[in-house]
Amino acid sequence: MTNNDPVDPIIFRESQRFTQPWVWLVVLLPAAMAWYGALEQLVYGRPYGTNPVSDQGMVIILIAFGILLPLFILSIRFVVVVRNSGIYVKFFPIHLSFRHYPFEDIYAYDAVTYRPLRDYGGWGIRYGSHGKAYNIKGNRGLMLKFTNGKHLLLGSQESDVLKMSVDQARNRKSN
Repeated sequence: MTNNDPVDPIIFRESQRFTQPWVWLVVLLPAAMAWYGALEQLVYGRPYGTNPVSDQGMVIILIAFGILLPLFILSIRFVVVVRNSGIYVKFFPIHLSFRHYPFEDIYAYDAVTYRPLRDYGGWGIRYGSHGKAYNIKGNRGLMLKFTNGKHLLLGSQESDVLKMSVDQARNRKSN
């Protein structure tokens, strides 16, 4: 999928990242503790905690929680693209390329309000009582219903515009 395809132009594109303060608190608190523990134990030579890990263990904790976890959360991007050929979705870095959902496979769709915790157990790539969800923040999205009976919720900060874009693309395709 190229960005400038004249035959299949982009009608809608939305990219989301985790920007909520509570997400960063959950990520940066363990990161800060890992950095503090590493500083105490590796630089000042004072074992960190009542049951300290070895210096090698502290380095592993520092790398995992102090560096890799924040970088992973920072790298997450959820992208939804609507083209005349269908809906394209990428949840990077889990999906390295776009997943294509052709309009022929979608029999219904609607902009919806949902409850992320109750309906799907939170944010991210989630499975719940209403099917699969890709969501980053908020409680609005586009619910897709497929001809095979499956459902997919695409979380969106612009769910009404996303729905109108799908309407527009499907109308172009049928003409």
